[in-house]
Amino acid sequence: MLFHLRKTRVGFRCNKMETVGYSSPVQSGIMADLGISIAEYSTFGAILTLGGTIGALVSGTIADMVGRKVTMWIMDLCFILGWLSIIFAKSVWWLDIGRFLMGIGAGLLLYVAPIYIAEIAPKSIRGGCTAVFAFMLYFGFSLMFLIGNILTWRTLAIVGVIPSLVQLPGIFFIPESPRWLAKIGLDKEVEASLQYLRGKNVDISLETAEIKDNLESFTKLSGSRYLDMFDRRYAHSLIVGLGIMILLQSGGTDAISSFASSIFEKAGCSASFATTTMGFIQLPFAAMGIFLLDAAGRRPVLMVASAGTCLGNFLVGVGFLCKDYDQMSQLTATFVLVGILVFAIFFSMGVGGAATTIVSEIFPMNIKGSAGSLAIVCNWFTSWIVTYAFNFLFEWSPSGVFFMFTFFSGLMILFVAKIVPETKGRTLEEIQASLTLLK
Repeated sequence: MLFHLRKTRVGFRCNKMETVGYSSPVQSGIMADLGISIAEYSTFGAILTLGGTIGALVSGTIADMVGRKVTMWIMDLCFILGWLSIIFAKSVWWLDIGRFLMGIGAGLLLYVAPIYIAEIAPKSIRGGCTAVFAFMLYFGFSLMFLIGNILTWRTLAIVGVIPSLVQLPGIFFIPESPRWLAKIGLDKEVEASLQYLRGKNVDISLETAEIKDNLESFTKLSGSRYLDMFDRRYAHSLIVGLGIMILLQSGGTDAISSFASSIFEKAGCSASFATTTMGFIQLPFAAMGIFLLDAAGRRPVLMVASAGTCLGNFLVGVGFLCKDYDQMSQLTATFVLVGILVFAIFFSMGVGGAATTIVSEIFPMNIKGSAGSLAIVCNWFTSWIVTYAFNFLFEWSPSGVFFMFTFFSGLMILFVAKIVPETKGRTLEEIQASLTLLK
């Protein structure tokens, strides 16, 4: 069963973070080769999130209509076409079209991949399975930074398309989500999918019955129309999902990923050394997060990791503040480098993985498509605002923008402490029933 899970999840997140991380190491090369301005490059960096917002808007509907597997197939086609557009780009328009297509693919991915993993994994290892998905995010991110310093931007785009080309045929060999099959009434296929996932000799009767009973009770409760997610009984799960996604991006996640090179250069660091170090340092901590989510629980991991990203942003803000004072300006590079590395360590260790895991677990099947899509839309729309505004705010006040990120990272700690439930060791049906009963 673990073998089947590994086959399913390996490529997912690598695609998304290669896409996000691509714009940072290639900035100077693209601007020089195509003669584009900082405003045009900011558009290129931010248009990914616009495409992601559109992809997220339709992700739940597509996944509910045609299934998780076909949605992932569409996702890979978007990535492949997007990378090809960048590889053969002769003007900024081709760059933007390619980046936009990859954004649509990433919007689909950010919804369907964690949902699919949560729906096929047993409760005892569900957090670790979703954390491996997050680990592949950092693998793709690290890969872009490590080889981005030695390859041209077109060659780097060729490397970026490889995971999608490999994953596209691989999707045909994985099972469909048993919970989606139950939703469309394919009872025999539900049992076949579960038996394949759990193993031939495992008794799946109780799990099958729980999935069907839970789906039936929620469907009777309020149906499965789009606006049903705004019913008062789902308020708690909706607030948790939307709040986590908005605060995740407001803490500077995609802005730092997209523009790390320019941040380091502004601080007087060697961008090549700093991004390479950043690439190396994330992987072991992301691997640690795989075990922490099921061992310690989602809430403590997310709170501790958010405190770490808060500290990292604060150190970067202090570093750029030192630059305004001649006697302390020599400390800027050290503070910024340490701050970004602290941010990267704690984000990879828990913020990304824990947030994704919680959002994939909390919505009942009858509103999962609509509520899950809305949560991912909030993620991408917030990311678009932050990444587009980042370069302008950074030119205006480098320290100020990182103190803003510090505030939102700190707000995540309070939000999790007061509102977010613990989901460790519980079936999806148990989690969703408990949240729905809360008034």
